[in-house]
Amino acid sequence: MQDDVYYMREALKEAQIAYDLEEVPIGAVLVDNETGEIVTRGHNMREIWHDATAHAELIAIQNACRDLGRWRLSGLTLYVTIEPCPMCAGAIVMSRVDRVVYGSTDSRAGACESVFNIPGNEQLNHRPEITAGVLQEECAGIMKRFFKERRDKKKKEKAMLSNVDKSN
Repeated sequence: MQDDVYYMREALKEAQIAYDLEEVPIGAVLVDNETGEIVTRGHNMREIWHDATAHAELIAIQNACRDLGRWRLSGLTLYVTIEPCPMCAGAIVMSRVDRVVYGSTDSRAGACESVFNIPGNEQLNHRPEITAGVLQEECAGIMKRFFKERRDKKKKEKAMLSNVDKSN
């Protein structure tokens, strides 16, 4: 079986697809623990689908449930570039994924260690193993580039509107 770095690079490929679509660049892959086969992939699609739940993790989980014909995803590991949010962490617990590997923490909405620790909550009946920090710099870097470009684009648009107002 391949190692965590290999699969995180695959999740980063999904994040790049989201980036190219002007979606927040988060990518995910679900991997069969026995065979090492990538079962499914996902990347954020909230903007294009106009769906607040269209996160990379949820798309991957939904695809796996459909493709495998079951809702219990035991025997799988989820690789995701950014720490899952509360919604995604809840779906991870409810789908019984064995293990979650993520790249970078999310200080605003992270639900595996940063803000909350949903998968580690002892009151829940399933607690996946969590591994953090795999390719952390690359995973954080794509997010930083995306939001910097977005801010720069907004500044340019604002400046152009300001120039139009001055000429009128």
